[in-house]
Amino acid sequence: MTDAPARRTQEQRRAETERRVLDAAMELIARSGSRGVTLAQVGEAAGYSRGIVYHQFGSRERLLEAVLDEAQRFGVPEYQGNGLEHLARIVEAYLRNVAQRTPSARAFLQLWGEAIAADPALMPLFAQRDADFRQFLVTVVRQGVTDGSIRDDVDPTAAAVLILALVRGCGLQLIANPPVRNLPALVREAKRSVRAAFGTTP
Repeated sequence: MTDAPARRTQEQRRAETERRVLDAAMELIARSGSRGVTLAQVGEAAGYSRGIVYHQFGSRERLLEAVLDEAQRFGVPEYQGNGLEHLARIVEAYLRNVAQRTPSARAFLQLWGEAIAADPALMPLFAQRDADFRQFLVTVVRQGVTDGSIRDDVDPTAAAVLILALVRGCGLQLIANPPVRNLPALVREAKRSVRAAFGTTP
């Protein structure tokens, strides 16, 4: 009983340290990519000793994995009975998240670019996470076919690839220099493209 509060306090301190380290890492990666970022730089940017990142994560690869997991999160809307509109809302949520130009969104797309350029640490991390995201989109497309909002001749796997390409390509342009400025128009056209490509109504 007496050591339970101390254990919680230690866990809270560890969680705070991890949060600050991840925030610092995302800020540095968002600014200039991951290749020139060292564990020591991340620790110092987080306000800790040079060795704190190694102590928390053990390696650069483990840190990048944690950054990627954190950076790819965005508020996914819930399915409400219409798979086509669910897809459209997912596209909108993704683009609005990127458009905020937060360090996490910019870090994610920086890391994605490095993975495409064959970074050996990032390629397998993105391969698995992209496969998971595509599988999620496959499920949404199948829901739409079942509820009648998506054509039954749509190939769910191919549709998932196209949707991922749409949001990633638009996302890169939203953080480009200069970025795309008219977010409402981009979101409107992206959603219209999804509806036109997969919907049952001509």
